[in-house]
Amino acid sequence: MSRILNLINTRLRRDLAACRGTAGLPLRTICYSSVWWKDTAETVIIGGGCVGVSVAYHLAKGGMKDVVLLEKSELTAGSTWHAAGLTTYYHPGINLKKVHYDSIKLYESLEAETGQAVGFHQPGSVRIASTAARVDEMRYQMTRTHWHVTQQYFIGPEKVHELFPLLNIDKVLAGLYTPGDGHIDPYSLTMALAAGARMYGAQIYNPAPVSALNPTADGKWDVQTPHGTIRANRIVNATGFWAREVGKMIGFDHPTIPVHHQYVVTATVPEVKALKKELAVIRDLEGSYYLRQERDGLLFGPYEQMEKMKLQDSWVREGVPPGFGKELFESDLDRIMEHVEMAMDMVPVLKKADIINIVSGPITYTPDLLPMVGPHQGARNYWAAIGFGYGVIHAGGIGKFLSDWIRNGEPPYDLIECDPNRYGKWADVPFMCAKARESYGFNNVVGYPKEERFAGRPTSRRGGLYELLKDKASMGFHAGWEQPHWFYKPGDDVGYKWIESEAADGGYDVDISNVTDDIGVLGIAGPNSRKVLQKLTDEDLSDAGFKFLHCKSIQLAGVPVRAIRISYTGELGWELYIDQKNMAAVYKAMMEAGKDEGIDNFGTYAMSSLRLEKGFRGWGAEMNCDTNPLEAGLDYFIKLNKPADFIGKAALQEIKAKGLKRKLSYITLDTDDIDPEGNETVWHNGKVVGNTTSGAYSYSSQQSLAFAYLPLELCSVGQKVEVELLGRKYPAEVIQEPLVLTEPTRTRLQKKAKGKA
Repeated sequence: MSRILNLINTRLRRDLAACRGTAGLPLRTICYSSVWWKDTAETVIIGGGCVGVSVAYHLAKGGMKDVVLLEKSELTAGSTWHAAGLTTYYHPGINLKKVHYDSIKLYESLEAETGQAVGFHQPGSVRIASTAARVDEMRYQMTRTHWHVTQQYFIGPEKVHELFPLLNIDKVLAGLYTPGDGHIDPYSLTMALAAGARMYGAQIYNPAPVSALNPTADGKWDVQTPHGTIRANRIVNATGFWAREVGKMIGFDHPTIPVHHQYVVTATVPEVKALKKELAVIRDLEGSYYLRQERDGLLFGPYEQMEKMKLQDSWVREGVPPGFGKELFESDLDRIMEHVEMAMDMVPVLKKADIINIVSGPITYTPDLLPMVGPHQGARNYWAAIGFGYGVIHAGGIGKFLSDWIRNGEPPYDLIECDPNRYGKWADVPFMCAKARESYGFNNVVGYPKEERFAGRPTSRRGGLYELLKDKASMGFHAGWEQPHWFYKPGDDVGYKWIESEAADGGYDVDISNVTDDIGVLGIAGPNSRKVLQKLTDEDLSDAGFKFLHCKSIQLAGVPVRAIRISYTGELGWELYIDQKNMAAVYKAMMEAGKDEGIDNFGTYAMSSLRLEKGFRGWGAEMNCDTNPLEAGLDYFIKLNKPADFIGKAALQEIKAKGLKRKLSYITLDTDDIDPEGNETVWHNGKVVGNTTSGAYSYSSQQSLAFAYLPLELCSVGQKVEVELLGRKYPAEVIQEPLVLTEPTRTRLQKKAKGKA
């Protein structure tokens, strides 16, 4: 026995020495024997790029010791190793700013924690505005940043020149400056995260390609590799441009596609070498490129226009070549010469700089350029962390976000825009390619509120009324559907649990299926809506026969309909759920029946304005995972004293016991030709005190309205605050909601008045 143990120990020492390799090379945990290989794991992460190792690091550091990461070849193979490594606090979204913030704060401390150098530079970054439209866009972004922890400054040309003295400043009108931005070495970052993951108990196996994924009856997974099978409680797909291959193992077609991205590295530039401090990273938005210092030279990366950029769509049709890992594509300078010339005009020293390297490698895009993060519907305990076009800046924050969600059972904040379930079968290959091309090509174009982009539309999700309404309305795009935003009039210019896991964990005997593609919705509202519908059904639609918030199956114009009595934007109304094949018939019957009552169409923009007038909260705005029903003012709908132990009851009781610190307030704004959209900064006495959640112009009262979360001491009716819009602070006042009474309230008051009379 002792001889056998000595042989095993000798072999392990030999293998460990081989695994460690030379300094700076990744530890290769090769699975020679069962001593190394784990048969079970709490979590198996597939993919050893910066995102995958970040998830492993955060899970292990958070206390989950039974974590395994499988990498098919070597760490950083794929998109990570050749990335330009840009890091920025900036993001035009709201909660993705938190992801960027968490990433940078981690990268600042990672070297001290792990002992591994990360090559992190933080000279700051400047987004350059050289047109009036860009200046307005930056002011718009500034209105949405003051209530975040990240510092951001709107600066003039002189400050821009101070941060990047090699600029042709004649072309600069302004800049958006973010201190703390910069760049990091992606390889070193990944190795430091891997070292940290191991330090906290995670195990990393490579080379260990996954050959099959088999779900078990109890919701676990058998993860098969050439070295053996691991039984995992959950799996995380973090495989970059291999995400589709891994997804197909369990029947998913993840809408991700590799895009050719090029950047250029110059030799030493004397003017750069002579500088006393490192240049800030610049992003020339009109030129559509980023540029930063690389040692004593410059690194320049453009985003081509959609007609010129290149997709690696063969990988979608035929799969990624099996041996592709740390290879590159052939470069194509002709494709980016337009951007090169604009960069030379903005940064004249580029004209005489020698190019020493052109990198052209695959980065992964989803149709909307946002990653897919979280549990995936249709497979228990399968999590996605894929589709990262900007994996380096997302890696740290997403690793923390997913770790918190996995360990605590709920996400730390709302990141619904990255929900992997936002796509369905309608996101087919033609749509994905068209949309990825549009997203890449539109990377740096001016963005406007309520802007629509039309590549790949309409999808196969064409509702029963699309053909009837497509020429009558300006359409918006929502989860694959075309939805009327506003209707044309004569003279107009045309242009998370959060259910499968709940059912499984609770042992409920329910069948869950996605019927979104099969059912359409029509809403009918207004004082004559009952009269119109009553012409088409024998069902009693009176107040007594069809009460508020009740649901019934009825026949409408001879068609089965599921009807819900609601207060639609504050007025008498119904929502009608109809098979798509019958929608057009019901719609035509309703329009015919309502002719004498003056029936007409209305879109979602009108509905948004009306719901604000009536004080209706909106999901994704006033209500999301970052708020709770009590601070949102929804106490009326919650019965904490009911016997049933409903989901969230204990949490709400705890929140109520601790007391609220903020509350949703209803405000009017004194503006000129600008209206609130939501997420603008709210000020009081020169300090940031909150943020708006949604806003619109009220046509009933001829003024701007908004909801805003404010501290309790500023929530009283009559309280004066200021809302920042495009760089100016406009007076606002907290008022009693709603501005316009709802139809049920008006009816109740009328009855009360009659009773007194």
